[in-house]
Amino acid sequence: MSRERARRRAEREAERERRAAEHALREARAARRRELRGRVTAVLPRRVRVARQGGIRARRRRDQNAVIAVLWFITQVLAWLLLDGWAARLAVLVLSILLIPVLVTVVFDRRS
Repeated sequence: MSRERARRRAEREAERERRAAEHALREARAARRRELRGRVTAVLPRRVRVARQGGIRARRRRDQNAVIAVLWFITQVLAWLLLDGWAARLAVLVLSILLIPVLVTVVFDRRS
């Protein structure tokens, strides 16, 4: 009986040592990753946070700009899908770029 207990104790201790070795290996890898990340971030410039304007006018302008961008993108996708010639696609691209300020001023009444 005592031999069986000694064998089981030895198995438990071997399993505990194996787990400890795995844990030490994981910790060593994590430490190397942290050190590498620290060296890389020390070289990179710090990120500058730019605060957004917070009023209702700023939010409305962001929403309008998002609508303009989505409509412009949809226009380009439709032009590329529906038009066959490169000249027509290029013409739609150039005209949409040139007409965006005019349409924004007319539709949203921006006088800047």
